[in-house]
Amino acid sequence: MYQEVINYLESIDPVVAALYATLFTWFLTALGASVVFFFRDMNRAVLDGMLGFTGGVMVAASYWSLLSPAIDMSEGEGFIKVIPAAVGFLLGAMFLFGLDKLLPHMHINFKETEGVKSPWQRTTLLVLAITLHNIPEGLAVGVLFGGVAAGIPEATIAGAVTLAIGIGIQNFPEGIAVSMPMRRMGLSRRKSFMYGQSSALVEPVAGVVGALAVSFFTPILPYALAFAAGAMIFVVVEEVIPETQQDKNTDIATMGFIGGFIVMMTLDVALG
Repeated sequence: MYQEVINYLESIDPVVAALYATLFTWFLTALGASVVFFFRDMNRAVLDGMLGFTGGVMVAASYWSLLSPAIDMSEGEGFIKVIPAAVGFLLGAMFLFGLDKLLPHMHINFKETEGVKSPWQRTTLLVLAITLHNIPEGLAVGVLFGGVAAGIPEATIAGAVTLAIGIGIQNFPEGIAVSMPMRRMGLSRRKSFMYGQSSALVEPVAGVVGALAVSFFTPILPYALAFAAGAMIFVVVEEVIPETQQDKNTDIATMGFIGGFIVMMTLDVALG
């Protein structure tokens, strides 16, 4: 099945393949959000463990799928070779830092509101918070497919598909992390689901934009890969990990992080 998917994606336009891959990651977010139809609430320890898992996947993907290929495809030796990755990584982190300061959003615990002041409802602010997470994820998948379109040897369909699988897996708990708090607030199951899945709709958009940008301007690929990595690491350190430390489930969250890192590392090495 996996090889059949690879063969099919190799036979179509890489930008279209990026769209399909990011629609898959959105679908798994929607699948996670659909849990709200079966449960009204979820144990906080379980949620923290899943969020830790999400962080582990994102950190592993940032290195194995993004930074390492960015360094490998950069020219030169020593300090010169790592400059594109370092610059791209910094720009990605600064991009998310700027969005974090400007875009109104609220954390899952409903205790903190960030960004500029806004009259928007808490539900909207929570969706925007998770949407911030999903921008670099969609971008990461897209730029890998864009590298394939540009004919870069280090960028492969298998690597892009593996990254999409890893991001899709960690999107499942993200869907739960949006829909469940909204159900607890008293929203209907249908509305909770719709809010949960909508947080990942930005991924196909970011994926296509990333693929088009790289396919039209090949030299930016190392910078684009590192940019996505920097944005993802910013999300993990600024949002995901602190969220898992709000209650007394730090050990569960930490082991979830370790598990997520191992899963993504294994997928990338074995399949990518």
